[in-house]
Amino acid sequence: MRKLLPLGLVSLLAFPAHAAEQGIELAVTVKAPVAEVWKAWTTSQGISSFFAPEALVEARPDGAFHIIIDPYAPSGLQGADDMKVLAVEQERMLSFTWNAPPHLPQARQQRTVVVLRFAPQGETTQLTLSHLGWGSGGEWPKARAYFEKAWPNVLKQLQTRFETGKPQDWTAWREQLKQWHASEAAKPKP
Repeated sequence: MRKLLPLGLVSLLAFPAHAAEQGIELAVTVKAPVAEVWKAWTTSQGISSFFAPEALVEARPDGAFHIIIDPYAPSGLQGADDMKVLAVEQERMLSFTWNAPPHLPQARQQRTVVVLRFAPQGETTQLTLSHLGWGSGGEWPKARAYFEKAWPNVLKQLQTRFETGKPQDWTAWREQLKQWHASEAAKPKP
């Protein structure tokens, strides 16, 4: 008599190991309890304390995850200004959509996925970031290279926010953006 494999095992055998997603994987230890690190990622005020000067975050499936890096840019070019929360597991996991920066318009039309995992370690938190869903042609390699540099900076800003006990002051950043936009507006148009 022939023995049948369980359906789950058959599914696993049908896909070769090399088909695994090649994501950006980072992990940091944050000197704060998991509840505080969770709040930093899941509230508008928390995001503006380390990540960007403005945000709209609704930590629920299909909720807004709008990260406004350049509030003076036109709508749609302000940062991750139209992203959505995908899944939430209180103080354990948050996932959301993400897009490429404005200087990569073809890749920006697509969405990738970021998954954050929070693990309490006493009075500190182990935070793991996985950024998945990368294409391979066109602007995708440039988008991936951009985030391979950007995400470590974001995570460092998160660590600094808790090490100093102070939220990020965005005053100088806003002033630089205002000046840049004013200079761009003053340039003659072809």
